[in-house]
Amino acid sequence: MFEIIFLIIITAYFIQTVLFTIGLKKKYPKLSGDELPTATVVVAARNEEENILDCLTSLDNLIYPEGKLNVIVVDDYSTDETNRVTREFIKDKPKFRLIQPVRQFGKLKGKANALANAISIAKGEIILTTDADCVVSPTWAKTLASYYTDGVAMVMGFTNQTNTRLFEGMQAVDSIFLLAAASGSMNLNYPISCIGNNMSYKKSVYEEVGGYASIPFSVTEDFMLLKAFQKLKKYKLIYPLDPEGLVTSKACKDLKTLYRQRKRWGVGGLDAGAVEFAVMTNGWLANMGMVLAPFFFSQGVLAIWFFKLFVDYFFLKNVHRNLKLEMKLKDFIAFQVYYTIYVIVLPLVAGFSKKVVWKDREFPKE
Repeated sequence: MFEIIFLIIITAYFIQTVLFTIGLKKKYPKLSGDELPTATVVVAARNEEENILDCLTSLDNLIYPEGKLNVIVVDDYSTDETNRVTREFIKDKPKFRLIQPVRQFGKLKGKANALANAISIAKGEIILTTDADCVVSPTWAKTLASYYTDGVAMVMGFTNQTNTRLFEGMQAVDSIFLLAAASGSMNLNYPISCIGNNMSYKKSVYEEVGGYASIPFSVTEDFMLLKAFQKLKKYKLIYPLDPEGLVTSKACKDLKTLYRQRKRWGVGGLDAGAVEFAVMTNGWLANMGMVLAPFFFSQGVLAIWFFKLFVDYFFLKNVHRNLKLEMKLKDFIAFQVYYTIYVIVLPLVAGFSKKVVWKDREFPKE
């Protein structure tokens, strides 16, 4: 009986993966260099003295038409040297501006309010966001901006993670896996997720939805903004598989930080709709089946177990190849163990306690 149920679950999982792959293969028209719109990069930073310099340096190296790009860094009342390091770096760079979130937008808290402050003064037609612990590729801004043909309101990009040891490697594979699912689904017009460290949108549409101030506060503010754009049902939201738009983020340094990050994502995911819930349920059932399989061992169960591994491996291998990234086998194996555990446990943790710690602040889910 278990073998039949397991086969049905993994078959559904396989079909879901095929659909993601179809979405990932979708191509979009692009603007030429002289057609690129004006753009503003927004970076919200809090206690990032160890990372902000690398981020600012990469932003200073962006390739974009002269006079069409500026950068706003929002120091969200850091208690370390983030503000000083930023001021020193940008003092002779007119395209950069440093502010603090002096204005309160509705009931917004933390990063969402910081972003709202920056966007309110941004002059670019396109808003691009990344995080202070990220390094963007030189072609990042122009790549995302080039997809803003008629009717496009939001363009997402892929984020890789630093990978100098196995703990980081499994996170790097996990990041690409999650974003590949987000990309495939969004390109099929069923957006289920996004990530704010590689995100862009038209400022006019942001204002049309009322901005962050009109969106219920969430610890995953990027996801809530995506949902607001989606509800308009009159613009294209796209997620190209484009290596030129890649961003690299610092992986979580220890289990405590990783747990807090994943819990924040899980709590934010409680706002998910029917499609997101179906995808998450499918993944939960597939991974639970992988855990239970040894207790119902048979040749058929073993074959299904390995089939699921092969599905994940070749799906990820293809995405990594398209992004011109390397996926090491040891990282994939570590990812499988880690991912199986947290996919099963995370819904229970998020459902039990909705309080999250984020940048040294505690947020209840409202």
